[in-house]
Amino acid sequence: MWRKTWLVFAQTVTVVVAALFVLQTLKPEWLRHGSATGWLTAPTLMQVAPPGATASAAAATGYALAARRAAPAVVSVTATKLAARNPHADDPRFKFFFRDGPGGPGGHGSEQPAQTGMGSGVIVSPEGYLLTNHHVVEDATEIEVQLPDGRQARARLIGSDAETDIALLKIDLDKLPVIALGDVRALQVGDAVLAIGNPFNVGQTVTAGIVSALDRKQSDTPFQNFIQTDAAINPGNSGGALVDAQGNLVGINTAIFSASGGSLGIGFAVPVDTARAVMEALLRGGSVKRGWIGVVPRDLSAELADSLNLPVKTGVLITGVLQDGPAAKGGVKPGDVVLKVGDKAVRSTIELLSAVAALPPDTPATLGLQRGAQALAVQVQVGERSKAQAAR
Repeated sequence: MWRKTWLVFAQTVTVVVAALFVLQTLKPEWLRHGSATGWLTAPTLMQVAPPGATASAAAATGYALAARRAAPAVVSVTATKLAARNPHADDPRFKFFFRDGPGGPGGHGSEQPAQTGMGSGVIVSPEGYLLTNHHVVEDATEIEVQLPDGRQARARLIGSDAETDIALLKIDLDKLPVIALGDVRALQVGDAVLAIGNPFNVGQTVTAGIVSALDRKQSDTPFQNFIQTDAAINPGNSGGALVDAQGNLVGINTAIFSASGGSLGIGFAVPVDTARAVMEALLRGGSVKRGWIGVVPRDLSAELADSLNLPVKTGVLITGVLQDGPAAKGGVKPGDVVLKVGDKAVRSTIELLSAVAALPPDTPATLGLQRGAQALAVQVQVGERSKAQAAR
């Protein structure tokens, strides 16, 4: 009897333990009617940062610090230009028929109302020098600058350079904020940049984007190697700052590619090293002097080189030489291929013009040429490039 009872008890315990094992495996929630702790493992929680910590993290990884560093030195520029004088203003017959209109005694005289243009500028020295665009202040009779802190001052034009679209202004104020100049050579496609300026005269605005391309060239001048960016640049941003993620100046915003006049994500800025070189030249003499040799160049393609039986495949083909110009006097002839200007190799027309322009006028320079099968070097006395000579 006792043995039978023990056998029933053992079988019952075995069934209960097996049932508990099955329930724990398949339906563990059925066993959780007691304490919340019991034999369950403590969960691992992911702590969400409080609002303050989130804001701090965003400030550390965002662009707020860069904007705070750069924005105080970016100013609004207002340029006033006198409208063109009516060419018939002094004609007595014009005055008779339009006596109550423009040019007449009852009118507004012989001039239209003054025109006002808006742009931006960047303070680059505590002495009050600031950079902007040539087209912002071109032909201006009065230039006013307004700082983000509310101060205003009249600026005087030190000089400007149309071919790089850079102008240098000076204001006389104390305790000016100054932007740090960045290293454009370290800039890479994909780097984050901020565009700061006064678009549409709405007030200082900061937009963000990346460097889309470097060394963008324009066909109208060889001296503009733009930084391309998709940071929004609109009318009024001209002359403003393009800064890197640390708030250092890497470019002067200059132009946009747009059919509507608004930003389409294709903006251009003059690299800060170009702007600095222009500024230094303007401070030295009020203008930028560039070298000139008087040739008509053309890019040398591989097909053209083969057709002319040339042993070189790269360089710049000279298709014309200005009579009595520096190149002609130095012995350069049509059909020559320029391979070097001094120690600098040239592979395109833009590179040739840029290399020659960098030469000081009235100094000798050596050109490395390929004339048929013969390689030779000639020396030319560099002339000074003028607007009339801009195409040569």
